[in-house]
Amino acid sequence: MAATLAENEIEARRLDEYHDLLELLLDNRSAGEEAEAAAKWIAGACLGENHLWQDLRLANREELSLLIAEHFRPLFEKNVHGMKWKKFFYKQICEREGFHLCKAPSCGVCVDYKLCFGAEE
Repeated sequence: MAATLAENEIEARRLDEYHDLLELLLDNRSAGEEAEAAAKWIAGACLGENHLWQDLRLANREELSLLIAEHFRPLFEKNVHGMKWKKFFYKQICEREGFHLCKAPSCGVCVDYKLCFGAEE
């Protein structure tokens, strides 16, 4: 029984996470009917274990960037330094909530720079 409760807690936390991601995407959608479906697709894939473009079954990160540029232009334009999309979305959610989880005063001097901005293979 305890394992079931723990699993339910995890599922509930992940559901909250999904809704936070969905809200971020919907609040930043561009015009077009497909944006809502794309938001649900992307928010769900953000809960995956791989790079976002991989969990979306896209060919590469460039395809993901094109998708975001088309359906979520404000977010695309805000990611001026090319942060990995999943990390960027979570960073945006934290900033919305007033949390700043960065380890350094700027990304350029952070020890995790390559995790956020490096290549995605």
